[in-house]
Amino acid sequence: MTRNYKQEYKTQVERNEHPDRMERQKARRKLDAEGVPRKGKDVAHVKALSKGGSNADGVKLQSPSQNRSFKRKADGSMK
Repeated sequence: MTRNYKQEYKTQVERNEHPDRMERQKARRKLDAEGVPRKGKDVAHVKALSKGGSNADGVKLQSPSQNRSFKRKADGSMK
């Protein structure tokens, strides 16, 4: 089974996720151009895109589990 990239793109645009995804792609391409090995790592923004960050704020490499975990408040909701 192949991925339907056109449908994924359409869904991203409908959810207004496309600008953030483009920022992530720019960060990945920049690291690749610098020759930084990133196999098995996620590109993490110093200030998360969901919190208003950008590539200008800086990026770092993190393990997927570390990058995809979120700090939580005492009641279990996200900070």
